[in-house]
Amino acid sequence: MNVGILGSGTVARTLAAGFIEQGSDVMLGTRNPSGLSEWAAEHPSAQVGSFEATANFGDIVVLAVKGSAVENVVSAFGCNALAGKTVIDASNPINETGPENGVLPYFTTHGESLMERLQLQCPDANFVKAFSCVGSGHMVNPSFEGGAPTMFICGNDDSAKAAVNDILESFGWEVEDMGGVEAARAIEPLAMLWCIPGFLNNSWNHAFKLLKA
Repeated sequence: MNVGILGSGTVARTLAAGFIEQGSDVMLGTRNPSGLSEWAAEHPSAQVGSFEATANFGDIVVLAVKGSAVENVVSAFGCNALAGKTVIDASNPINETGPENGVLPYFTTHGESLMERLQLQCPDANFVKAFSCVGSGHMVNPSFEGGAPTMFICGNDDSAKAAVNDILESFGWEVEDMGGVEAARAIEPLAMLWCIPGFLNNSWNHAFKLLKA
């Protein structure tokens, strides 16, 4: 499986290492490929390219750029590169102004989500929200006393969600499908909740778990 990961930050590099460990062929996409020369040397099986080359490379594409930039990044290379593909959206609509009493501000409203914007922008892509409600240090092979944590996903295409389900389970997660793209309105704010203990108490080692009777 070819996996194209758009982004060069900690989330992108963490997920890239996870996919490499699972045996996927990985390309990391960035505006400045030369800036990842050290990372590329440490991961010789991976490739580094432009956003456009990476989007075209991936059978599955991961959006791991800042939420404030993701719509512009997609606009820059065009939606044709994503048409018909499973696109894992790990971004959150975080405003650049910083947290207030530990609560991150979002630039979306309660009646919309960033992934809904992306789905409208690229209607032929199969977006699936995932990896957005936990920090990068726990995205791959999370280890907690209570067992496997829960990753909440959503999207309009069942086959795309099934593919992401398999990826998440291979990365050590339990998966809960919350339905269509509108559910991203509830999933994206989980990142706000997840970050509060970190900003207030410097406590970042936690994740969500859905318990059922």
